[in-house]
Amino acid sequence: QVQLVESGGGLVQPGGSLRLSCVASGRRFSIYIMGWYRQAPGKQRELVATITSSGSTNYADSVKGRFTISGDNAKSTVYLQMNSLKPEDTAVYYCKFRGSPYAGAWLDYWGQGTQVTVSS
Repeated sequence: QVQLVESGGGLVQPGGSLRLSCVASGRRFSIYIMGWYRQAPGKQRELVATITSSGSTNYADSVKGRFTISGDNAKSTVYLQMNSLKPEDTAVYYCKFRGSPYAGAWLDYWGQGTQVTVSS
């Protein structure tokens, strides 16, 4: 099992910044993908950004150039730096860990989510 604890959400004005953190604990995987997803009221959960164990990153088009995902392997932590926030970024942000126990297999774990509200 992998436990994920998110932090860093809150209320921010449009144009402001926030940094989300997600600390992973428990089972270790040499191959994994960590990422952030978000879900706004009445909408489906969507991918925001991911980072692999090799350091490759991927972003949703809506956040490219504004958000940056990074990881600290020593701290088993992934960060999401969010700049130039817009009201449409308002959502519950979830951390996801996907680990590969063996070739071709994946196990998914989710955090409980942290609320991000962008409003004046």
